Amino acid sequence: MNSVRLGIIGMGNIGKYHADYLSNKKVSRCELVAVCDAVAPLDRYQPLKTFTAGEALIKSGEVDAVIVATPHFQHTTLGIVALDTGVHAMIEKPISSHKADAERLIAASKRNPKVVFGGMFQMRTEPRYQKVQKLIQSGELGQVVRVNWINTDWYRTDAYYASGGWRATWKGEGGGVLLNQCLHNLDTMQWLVGMPKRVRGFCQLGRFHQIEVEDSVTAYLEWANGATGVFVSSTGEAPGTNRFEIVGTRGTLVMENNKLSFTRNDADMIAFSRTAKQGFVKPDVWHVEIPFENATLPHSIIIQNFVNAILDGEPLIVPGAEGMSSVELANVMVYSSLIKETVELPMDGAAWEKKLNELIAESKVVKKVVKVEAADFASSFRR
Repeated sequence: MNSVRLGIIGMGNIGKYHADYLSNKKVSRCELVAVCDAVAPLDRYQPLKTFTAGEALIKSGEVDAVIVATPHFQHTTLGIVALDTGVHAMIEKPISSHKADAERLIAASKRNPKVVFGGMFQMRTEPRYQKVQKLIQSGELGQVVRVNWINTDWYRTDAYYASGGWRATWKGEGGGVLLNQCLHNLDTMQWLVGMPKRVRGFCQLGRFHQIEVEDSVTAYLEWANGATGVFVSSTGEAPGTNRFEIVGTRGTLVMENNKLSFTRNDADMIAFSRTAKQGFVKPDVWHVEIPFENATLPHSIIIQNFVNAILDGEPLIVPGAEGMSSVELANVMVYSSLIKETVELPMDGAAWEKKLNELIAESKVVKKVVKVEAADFASSFRR
């Protein structure tokens, strides 16, 4: 095989975005040959082959690989069909609506390890986060002791939620702001500092919108090494804040307003405290602004890597199985809030699946879907 025949399942906002850059040949050795959507008109994509059922596209023999960009619950079912059929699969975020489903999807990938299974977590390609990772892994930041991320610039209107019957429902989406808008932030956080050992979530359901899922979140996290953290997110705050702060024993990193700053201690703060002869002294510090460029078409970087993995065996930037961590964090924050208890990780995926099914069964939401004006969807990517 010299080129990958690619199909896209789900031609909503993100599916259209993938189709645009693929059609403009932004990914080499890859040809978009088919698209699929159960309801959206596909006339604009002719002469590509079109399908109304994802399973039919996967089993058509027309594609070597697919991007699954459907509503969340279909990510697992279509992903499993693809992997069991021998079709390489790139799954949009989240890889599944809940951890138990993610475990099923990962099990399918293990049944056929020659099939490439990737996750669309393009924030890992951004140089800003790669530089943060390097500072942590090199020891320049010292031991991480605190993590704070305020993600409240995900503002959405009621019109946004009314634009799709599946949006912001337990049955259609499986959650709210955590599973949809800021899942990339959850992935990036755990990619940089690892998964916490316990979580206590405080989630407000429909605080700012007429929806049944969470649109306002504050969560407290604890890591195995004693580090603590707070994760805050909302789709109801305007103008909103995006401030990511990591405190280590050798200094503090702050990412805000498209800038990355590092206040570096001249000495490890704990070692300095134990040897200092005075009570009010602090280590000397250096203030450094760390420059970075933005990644160009980060989604296409992920897909190029996916194609290279299929054709050349190149290691994936984001193996699909790693997508379970962000799903687990999104799930556990809501689950902890609902049961009003701190939850140890790894969480019991079956317990949340049972609770989620109860929420679905008890739901009384009847949504009226309305057509909304076209918007610059891509402007929401970089956070």
